[in-house]
Amino acid sequence: MKFIRGRKELLSGIVSGYTDPEACIHQLMELRKQIPSLYALLSINACALAFTHYPFAPAWLTIGLPGLMIALCVVRAIHWWRLRPQDIAGARALKRLRGTSLLTILFSALFVGWAMMLNGYGGPFEQGHVAIFVAITVIACIFCLTHLPFAALLVTFIVIGVFLIHCFTSGNSVFIAIALNTAFVTVVMVRILTNNFLAFLQLVESKAEAQRLSEDNRRLAHTDSLTGLPNRRYFFQRLDALIADSAGSDTAFALAIFDLDRFKPINDTFGHTAGDRVLEETGRRLQTFAGNGVTIARLGGDEFGVLIHSAARPDEVLDLCNRICTRLHAPIALGETQVVPGCSGGLALYPQAGRAADALFDRADYALYHSKERKRGSTTLFSQEHEDAIRDARAVETALQSADLAAEMEMHYQPILDTVTDRITAVEALARWTSPKLGRVPPDRFIAVAERCGMIHSVTLLLLRKALADAARLPPEIGLSFNLSSHDLASSETVIAILAAVRRSGLDPHRITLELTETALMRDFEGAQQAITLLRALGIKIALDDFGTGYSSLNYVHRLPLDRIKIDRGFMADVETDLGRSVVSTILDLCQNLGLDGIAEGIETTEQLNAVRGHGCRYVQGYLIGMPQPMADLLDGLRKMTPPAEPVVV
Repeated sequence: MKFIRGRKELLSGIVSGYTDPEACIHQLMELRKQIPSLYALLSINACALAFTHYPFAPAWLTIGLPGLMIALCVVRAIHWWRLRPQDIAGARALKRLRGTSLLTILFSALFVGWAMMLNGYGGPFEQGHVAIFVAITVIACIFCLTHLPFAALLVTFIVIGVFLIHCFTSGNSVFIAIALNTAFVTVVMVRILTNNFLAFLQLVESKAEAQRLSEDNRRLAHTDSLTGLPNRRYFFQRLDALIADSAGSDTAFALAIFDLDRFKPINDTFGHTAGDRVLEETGRRLQTFAGNGVTIARLGGDEFGVLIHSAARPDEVLDLCNRICTRLHAPIALGETQVVPGCSGGLALYPQAGRAADALFDRADYALYHSKERKRGSTTLFSQEHEDAIRDARAVETALQSADLAAEMEMHYQPILDTVTDRITAVEALARWTSPKLGRVPPDRFIAVAERCGMIHSVTLLLLRKALADAARLPPEIGLSFNLSSHDLASSETVIAILAAVRRSGLDPHRITLELTETALMRDFEGAQQAITLLRALGIKIALDDFGTGYSSLNYVHRLPLDRIKIDRGFMADVETDLGRSVVSTILDLCQNLGLDGIAEGIETTEQLNAVRGHGCRYVQGYLIGMPQPMADLLDGLRKMTPPAEPVVV
């Protein structure tokens, strides 16, 4: 909107007519308050003037003509009283203002002409009343038409013009003095009129500017500054609105969460600027799916939310989500380099997955977690199977929080064989939990629950102390391998507690190997790097577990001070094929080139053992070598494997 900002522009606007639609609506709103009063004033003044001239002038001048004029005033007053400017469009408002200005010409000419005709009747008192009528009419019009200055000036020029001409041509010095006095007052009133109208326009402009700023603030408050997509706040407002709209009819809609699979490694490797570029391009690609009942927002980090307002066909919704994953899997150019962040999604349907915003979001997030773990690059629809898994996890969490962990948890140990010496060189400590309520709970279940409910640090330290105590019973040439959770390295307090536990155990730190997964490193690479440096300073060895299953393991191997690499058991199933042999051979060559020990996990058959041994893999682990077992059973097995000492011949 462009407003008049100076007196020169103001006068031009008054003469030519002001045309801004929004200002015209505001003018109508103000005029509606004043014009009915103006018509009432004109009617009363006309009645008074007709009354004083009734004895001297003919009836058509004192009754007929003023009656007609007063009737017109009543009709126009009713019209303005019933007018609703806020319901009128800007173009129609401008048309009404121009019509009002034209009517002022008719009313001005009619009233001043009638007054001048009455001025020829009666004595000096009646003629003085005519002068007062003219002055009051002008003043009333200026005040009541302040917000339509063009019409006010028309009235002023017509009425005062006719009155001045009449007075100056009369030759009467009193009338000339009255005319000059009235003209001076009129000039002052016109100046006040222009000042008031300018102030009115500035007020309208300030209100419009405030409204624009408010709208901008509201838009910014609901927009992600990096991608231009709606933000988390807007997403949950729309979700609440969809739930409210669907509550009565159970109309189905869907909530999906998408997360980039390899954003953190890209961000760590290429820097935050490159990470921002990936997010911007991701936002641009997602924007192409928005509209037609689809709301897309950035929830934070590399996580995005999608609301699909109509989900009558779950298969079509799932297909849309998979198309989003496919679109986000396309390479993104970073200068001369291309990266493929990939994307996984989780989908929940209303009302099947829940009727509350938190429930829907949590279930979509759970489905996303399932995709990350088992179906990377695609979308998982939350199902009853997942609901059962959540209930099961809640039962595990409840039992875990109330458990006597020190009494209920124990450690089993699986041997690691040196194929060169054919001797056990280390054992891996594996946690076992038997709950009085749930029975035997698999480690992957209770470790994941402990991570989610914040108990993992206390569980880790408890299990480590048990393993260190058991390891003290091992022969000194056998080391201990212990797994850390992905959350442990992110906690400096836990790392310090691990160091303290190792020192208190009295076990030689060089016999200890801590195993880390790629997930643990991806959570906070810099923090993990510092923690690993601190652990190795004490003499503890570091192994990268499940190597080959992640997307950036080579990057971590190159940048971290590792001692060992454990080849994921998944490669062992195909180690006898050409492709499997090639993969294992490549990993072992990498270990040799970097001076790292390679450990093959999951050895279950003699053929697998011979295959990895043939490729130069020195250390192996699996059911063929030994099952996980309590320390007492392991020690018995070790004693049986050790040949008895030959008698000394004297």
